[in-house]
Amino acid sequence: MAEGASQERTFRITLAQLDFTVGDIAGNTARIVETIAGAHELGSDLVVFPELAVCGYPPEDLLLRPSFLAANQEAIDAIAAGTAGITAVVGFAHREAGELYNAAAVLHDGRLCHVHHKAHLPNYSVFDERRYFRAGTRPAVLERGATRLAVNVCEDIWVPIGPPQRQALAGAELLVNLSASPYSRGKAPRRERMLAVRAADNTAFVAFCNLVGGQDELVFDGCSAVLGPDGTLVARAASCAEEILTVDLEMEAVFRSRLLDPRLRGTPAPDRPGRAVEIVELPALPPARRPPL
Repeated sequence: MAEGASQERTFRITLAQLDFTVGDIAGNTARIVETIAGAHELGSDLVVFPELAVCGYPPEDLLLRPSFLAANQEAIDAIAAGTAGITAVVGFAHREAGELYNAAAVLHDGRLCHVHHKAHLPNYSVFDERRYFRAGTRPAVLERGATRLAVNVCEDIWVPIGPPQRQALAGAELLVNLSASPYSRGKAPRRERMLAVRAADNTAFVAFCNLVGGQDELVFDGCSAVLGPDGTLVARAASCAEEILTVDLEMEAVFRSRLLDPRLRGTPAPDRPGRAVEIVELPALPPARRPPL
């Protein structure tokens, strides 16, 4: 970069807080493709959808049908075709090597580039994920141009020492969480405080994209949010309503904050807990046309 040029790195992210219907893979896919096109028009670098957006949450015993899983996978292939010039992170059920995972597909410039498998599977209260899914063990950090981001799913970020911490120690500046977090009284502020702690503890932006709507006895309250590397709220989506939330993040704020963070100083890089995290480089894209928000 030429001397005197701006060191700022603006990263535009869109959170698609939408109401997806369990079992309506065709309808959910159509909404996802349409939303990706809209985010591309806005000049977003990344568009994020909730947990299991393709098949709806919770799909329960529909996951036992091979035809349902095949349709869910075909939907990811169709969605990927609509990601020219943009990156999308979409929740789906991933069948691999005879196992089934609650997963997030990273779709970039027309193809599937990475799949994150949810590591922490809730099996309490209304959750029964261990009945269907295997826990993931392979966290990764994605290099998208000059920005390092990482994807995790719902419960992964609730655990104090979990995938987000390992991803941040491996260099992730933006932690993207796909969720289907159901409503309970007082939960939204508690959840946001937890996200603020994760952001501050890891000195990283946190982008939380939650489901909205209802399924049987469950109500999903939305309240998607972006938190800054000091834990402050950057933006919040509506409660109990659909919203497409687009935010510009100044990524150099992470660099500046980490310069002032002494926690890793004196620790040789090979000994850091993030050393086992895979680094995935996404193919370069031309600069996006970015109209003002």
